[in-house]
Amino acid sequence: MSLRIVIAEDSFLVREGVRQVLGREPDFEVIACCVDLPELLAIVDSQNPDIVVTDIRMPPTSTDEGIQAANRLRESHPDLGVVVLSQYAEPAYATPLLAAGSARRAYLLKERVSEANQLAAAVHTVANGGSFVDPVVVEAIVADSIQKRSSPLAALTPREHEVLAQIAQGKSNAAVADSLFLTERAVEKHINMLFSKLGLGAERDLNRRVTAVLLFLAEEC
Repeated sequence: MSLRIVIAEDSFLVREGVRQVLGREPDFEVIACCVDLPELLAIVDSQNPDIVVTDIRMPPTSTDEGIQAANRLRESHPDLGVVVLSQYAEPAYATPLLAAGSARRAYLLKERVSEANQLAAAVHTVANGGSFVDPVVVEAIVADSIQKRSSPLAALTPREHEVLAQIAQGKSNAAVADSLFLTERAVEKHINMLFSKLGLGAERDLNRRVTAVLLFLAEEC
């Protein structure tokens, strides 16, 4: 039986190129093409394809609709395979795609798909329950993971990180409390704990605050 494929891509030239490449495979059937996230989700619900091949960015916001689609479809259509075609090797895109599991997911870089059989191989792999990730993307994810583990901020909880981000904006404890809907006492506890985790125990509060902000800004740059 043919694998029934939906293509989601807002660029006409890219969409037609992908459609023609996939159309050459005897066991592939491109059943629909679409240009945005709402249309993609609607087509999947109505047509129940085997595979979605999607761009990473498309309307309505042109940010990460391909990743959003893959994660939504994991819940609503768990047997559906998704191949993401991207221009970006950044972990910020690839990691959310794979965070809930790599089964039936592929992440390919458009510029590195030099032969038609590479895309076909990715489609076959996810259709069989496997995963297919470009080696360059894997390297980027590993490097990002190593960097985060070596970061002095890695030990902070998400809430402590939020508090530090607020402090970096120059806010007082009272202003931080208002922004995060906390009491000032709770903010003080979070600040003391993050100071401790960052090894800022003996300095005056002002110096500790400045040092913590510098560490935060160094990682954000």
